[in-house]
Amino acid sequence: MATNQELRAEIREFLVSRRARITPEQAGLRAFGTSRRVKGLRREEVATLAGVSAEYYIRVERGNVTGVSESVLDGIAHALQLDEAERAHLRNLVRAAGSIRPAPRRPATARRVRPTVQRILDSMVLTPALIVDSRLDILASNKLGEALYAPIFADPVRPPNQARFLFLDPRAADFWLDWATNADDAVALLRASAGRDPYDRRLTDLVGELATRSEDFRTRWASHDVRSYVTGSKRIHHPVVGDLELPFETSALGTDPGQHLLLYTAEPDSRSHEALEILASWTIPVQQPGTTVTEPSQINTDPSQINSDTPGQG
Repeated sequence: MATNQELRAEIREFLVSRRARITPEQAGLRAFGTSRRVKGLRREEVATLAGVSAEYYIRVERGNVTGVSESVLDGIAHALQLDEAERAHLRNLVRAAGSIRPAPRRPATARRVRPTVQRILDSMVLTPALIVDSRLDILASNKLGEALYAPIFADPVRPPNQARFLFLDPRAADFWLDWATNADDAVALLRASAGRDPYDRRLTDLVGELATRSEDFRTRWASHDVRSYVTGSKRIHHPVVGDLELPFETSALGTDPGQHLLLYTAEPDSRSHEALEILASWTIPVQQPGTTVTEPSQINTDPSQINSDTPGQG
C-alpha cells in the first residue's frame, strides 16, 4: 500500500467485507422477501443505519473520503458493528487516504531496543520475555524467551519474524498447537499495522513475500480482518519440554513507537510451570570449572535426541 488509489481500494474492500458479514436481522432490520442479490447488508441499508444518504455512503465506500467527519465514521462504524480494532483501522485508512502528499517509500531505519529495556528483559530469568514490533519481528528477548521460541530463532533470517515462521516454516504446525488461530491473529495484526502505517516498506515487503509464497496467508489477507490484543493464552508444543499452555500479556513501550513487550507465564503448580522451570534451568548461566555454558540457541531440539524422561515427551 503506497498510493492514494491503493488506499482507497483498501477502504472499499474493508467496508465491503464488513458489510457482507452482517445480516439484516443482526442489524435490527426487517428483511422483506427471500431473494437478496448481495451477501449481508445493502449499501442503502448501511446508509440508513449510519444516518447518511445512500449517495454519501456509496462515495465513502468507494474510497472518496476527503472531508469525511468523525461523526460520519462513527455512524458507519456503528452500522457495521465494528469493534475497537476495526474502528481504529477504518480511521487510519481514512486519515492516510485523505492525505494529499505523495506516497513515499520510507528508507529502512534501525530498530534498536534500548539497553534499559534489554536489562529489564534479562532480569526476568523465570519469565519468557520478548520485544516484538508491528511487523511481528522479534527485536529482543531474554534467554528464556529465546529458549521458548527456539524453533523461531532457528531461522537464519534476522530478525526472527513470527509471521514468516507461521506461514513458511513447516515446524510451525507442530510448535503452535492452535496453528489456525495463531495464523488468523498474525494476519489480522499485520493488517492493522498496515492501516496505521501504509508507507512502512518493511511491512509491505513482508506482506509481499508471504502472499507470494503462502496460499494460507493470501486467503487470510483477503478477508481484511484486523485485530489488536493485549492478553490471552497460547498453546505451544516445545520440542524439548513438550506441551505448554501459557497465558500472555503485552504492553506497548510508550517511548518506543511500534515496540511491544510480550510476557509469558504459567499457572502455579501446573505442568506448564514445571516445564518452564526446567527450560529456565538450562538458560541460567551457571558455569562449572572445565565446562561451558549452554546458550538457548544451542539447545538440541531434535526430537530423536530428546531424553524420554523429559516432561511431556512420550
